[in-house]
Amino acid sequence: MITLFAAGEGFGLPEISPYVTKTEVQLKMAGLPYRKTKGSRETAPKGQLPWIEDAAQAIGDSTFIRAHIEHKYGVDLDTGLSGKERAQAWAIERMIENQLGWVSTYFRFLEPRNFARGPGRWFDQAPEHLRDDLRKGLLEAVATNVRAVGVGRHLREEVIWLGGLSLRALDELLEDKAYLMRDSHPVGVDATAFAMLAAMLTPFFDSPLRDEAERYPRLVGYVGRMMAEFYPAHPWNLRQAA
Repeated sequence: MITLFAAGEGFGLPEISPYVTKTEVQLKMAGLPYRKTKGSRETAPKGQLPWIEDAAQAIGDSTFIRAHIEHKYGVDLDTGLSGKERAQAWAIERMIENQLGWVSTYFRFLEPRNFARGPGRWFDQAPEHLRDDLRKGLLEAVATNVRAVGVGRHLREEVIWLGGLSLRALDELLEDKAYLMRDSHPVGVDATAFAMLAAMLTPFFDSPLRDEAERYPRLVGYVGRMMAEFYPAHPWNLRQAA
């Protein structure tokens, strides 16, 4: 059986990491049995979550995990899509992960209030004399990465604007369909879009990016549908403050 190494539930979400959510939803789409356990970056093959273990083979990174399960188990998560539509789905996924994901990280980690009530709590169980240094180290590492990809070089207002462009693009692509590429069923890119949008919309954090996302009722409804389909036991009420 596949073992999925995850961050765990938190922040009003069934899974803290949107990339773990992406992989978990794709495993569910594929109909593959798996068990989920707490993982850490230190033991991950690529130093990040998620990763899976499948018959003693360790695979890191959500994109390579998808490639593995499709190849090994003969699954096509883009079933029904034409070659052009598959290319479009890949381009959409790159926009979400390589741009919108970093904008989301900016507001989750680099807004002091959000960091203090979210990621900053990860070290609450560490020895007291180490906590501040651990929090500072995490914040510096994330800030370095966000700056390296370009997002952290912009003014806060400019980051909001960039996020808004991607959200508007997703809303236009979704239109009035149930899912991004098809009205009939979700495909691989839906796992990515759902995971990132849910991470933005959770009421646990206050951010202008969440405010921007809430301006698009079709995106809000899309996240609600995906949550009900893939995490039916998880309470999801955007009107309820965390």
